[in-house]
Amino acid sequence: MLAQVATFAIDGVDPRPVWVEVDIRAGLPTFTIVGLGDAAVRESRDRVRSAVLNSGFDFPQRRITANLAPAFLRKVGPGFDAALALALLAASGQVPLEALARYAVYGELSLGGELRDSPGALAVAEGARRAGLERLIVPPARAREAALVAGLVIAPVKNLRAAADVLRGHELPLAPAAPAAPAVPRDAPDLGDVRGQQTALLALQIAAAGGHNLLLEGAPGTGKTMLARRLPTILPELTRAQAIEVTRIHSVAGVHSGGLISARPFRAPHHTISAAGLVGGGSPPRPGEASLAHHGVLFLDELSEFQRTSLEALRQPLEDGHVTIVRGQRVLELPTRFMLVAASNPCPCGFAGVGDRCGCGEADLRRYRRRLSGPLLDRMDLLVTVERPAERELRAPPLMSSAGARERVLAARYRQELRLAGSGAACNGEMDSRLARRHARLDGAAELALGAAYEQGALSARGRHRVVRVARTVADLDGRDRVSAADVLMAVSLRQCERAEGALAA
Repeated sequence: MLAQVATFAIDGVDPRPVWVEVDIRAGLPTFTIVGLGDAAVRESRDRVRSAVLNSGFDFPQRRITANLAPAFLRKVGPGFDAALALALLAASGQVPLEALARYAVYGELSLGGELRDSPGALAVAEGARRAGLERLIVPPARAREAALVAGLVIAPVKNLRAAADVLRGHELPLAPAAPAAPAVPRDAPDLGDVRGQQTALLALQIAAAGGHNLLLEGAPGTGKTMLARRLPTILPELTRAQAIEVTRIHSVAGVHSGGLISARPFRAPHHTISAAGLVGGGSPPRPGEASLAHHGVLFLDELSEFQRTSLEALRQPLEDGHVTIVRGQRVLELPTRFMLVAASNPCPCGFAGVGDRCGCGEADLRRYRRRLSGPLLDRMDLLVTVERPAERELRAPPLMSSAGARERVLAARYRQELRLAGSGAACNGEMDSRLARRHARLDGAAELALGAAYEQGALSARGRHRVVRVARTVADLDGRDRVSAADVLMAVSLRQCERAEGALAA
């Protein structure tokens, strides 16, 4: 007897429909799984056999063949266990065969028959809705995220026996509601903790308002990391579509199993991370930190300590908003639309320019600066030197709070949302050259100032385009429609720092 049930494979961060077919025939007792599965799929035979027997069902002592179609698609992970078990029970007549046509099934089985937490349930739910299926059986731990998909009935079942009861027509268990976490937690750090640093605070607001990349350079203890970790408190909330996309990526990566993620991601990997860990890859390919920071912030502290190969791998994702990974005959595209915020010291000891404390020689400085390539620095919109605050600034009240800065950022983002509606760009930092020419309207003096900066060799062609986008954001923060010469000069000044000039010249 033949039974068939729908499930899904996770290909990168996208669901791919898979049909689990189980055929039971007379012959010597065997259980074979075909369909290009990895080791975890092949091991499903033992998990399914134990789960079926320990759940009180009969395991057929006949020739059992299970096929995961399509055969050309590689199947990875134990998420096919529950579908295999239910298809086997249907083929052996222990659950209604016709009921399987309405369901998709996803989840790993324990030897006792319990459905275990299986990453990627949100992607599976989206695939089930697109495939026209009515219902989805998932482990209870993933019911909240699967319930984010409208138009699909979610059945969270604890074990194989409960799943069989659902197929027999018993009342469906209710999926719990998925409350969204607040965009800014109550215990989040605040810009009110910062003293002094007027230029850096302005750059932080510009970066948040326009989605621009930011490099903070300064001596140890000047507040670079402190400033960067307060950036999420002034960023706008994710839209519903963005939140679903971010939640799906984090679910597939196995770093989130709750409800909807409404706060923008903030990822801060250690400098020992590999290129595959940063942009994605591995076997099987998985999202890297750049994808986990999609629609959020990727913070690289101690930028000069990262491996050069890892940093160079970020160049294409920064430009394109996605990374293409090729492994054998597989081609995966992972989203990487993030803000890059980095912090670095000016020299190996960190005290260059601070009195006579720096003991680094010229050779040390050149070797240190070569760790960051000119093309990478040219992709940074804002390069700010964070100075050591004066004593009076440390005793003075804060210049601003996160709440006040966030109001300015939200107002600027709203202006961009209206201006860029239907263009595919969500903020100024995502505008290409065509959109920048259309929407960043410079007055005559601004055009002259931009041309003068370019003619002096201070900007590359890419840098000129990025200055225009930053100037557009500066005007948005001030509530102006046209970009003035002051906006352009502000953008150019915020793009200059000693390290950048040295790297670009080299």
